[in-house]
Amino acid sequence: MCAKKRNTPFERYKIYLRLEKGLSPLTLEAYMSDLEKFDAFVKESGKELTDVTLCDVRSFLAMLDDVGIHPRTQARLISSLRSFYGFMKIDGYMEHNPTELLRSPKIGRYLPDVLTLEEVDRIIAAIDANLLEGQRNRAMIEVLYSCGLRVSELCNLRISNLYLSEEFIRVTGKGNKQRLVPISQRAINELNFYFNDRDYIDIKPGFQDYVFVSERRRKPLSRITVFRIIKGLVQAAGINKNVSPHTFRHSFATHLLEGGANLRVIQAMLGHESISTTEIYAHIDRKRLRQEIMEHHPRNKYKQNMHISSE
Repeated sequence: MCAKKRNTPFERYKIYLRLEKGLSPLTLEAYMSDLEKFDAFVKESGKELTDVTLCDVRSFLAMLDDVGIHPRTQARLISSLRSFYGFMKIDGYMEHNPTELLRSPKIGRYLPDVLTLEEVDRIIAAIDANLLEGQRNRAMIEVLYSCGLRVSELCNLRISNLYLSEEFIRVTGKGNKQRLVPISQRAINELNFYFNDRDYIDIKPGFQDYVFVSERRRKPLSRITVFRIIKGLVQAAGINKNVSPHTFRHSFATHLLEGGANLRVIQAMLGHESISTTEIYAHIDRKRLRQEIMEHHPRNKYKQNMHISSE
């Protein structure tokens, strides 16, 4: 059985990377993880890795771009695929290399940066808890990062669309399309703390159902206000990156992909225009969405590690 397994392209390629290329265990793991993501994408189309064409690879990269995966991550995935298919051709598994004509994405300075988990924590730590809006801003950042929301979706989030006991929120995206998004326990905790403060705000009539409101204006936060708050926090945290509310959405998608989440699940989570609500729930149910988040989002990994260390 073991000898048969080692004859598979996956196993032979892994041996090639370890013995002939001399890759470190971490680099080897990264290469194989990238390949597994592509393999899952290919299998959804009813193909095998040996059937792949340039068109298939481009479709995969288009989906990465579609869900907001940073070009640097895309470039690394392309490098992994080039290495694998170069080996496949040399080793006689395929007559052609479908990645030979593939171009790497241009990585420009104008593109949004991706935050590390440590940088997200630094931004939250920069919030002054003594300020009236301190807890609101903590909850706001956690929801942005844990749920991958657009800034407009965050500003329009309603209390009536929070299902915190089920760990889901209902989000209204572009074209008034709604989707259910899992929310981390840490974000839930921050929201509950914020709601204790929010109860003391005399919110103007007609705006009581909005989650994030201004204490001074007594109305929902605007997109410009959220942008200004984040810029101030990033500066206070000493982070030298071009960070906007959308950066948290990019970071959300990239961290999920890096953690091993299914690409189509990420696409559904983000509620991209190319997928209708009907298509989302026809193929990905709420249980699977929550499972992907619990297994692959850094916030939930952090929670699981804290639980293990406390035992």
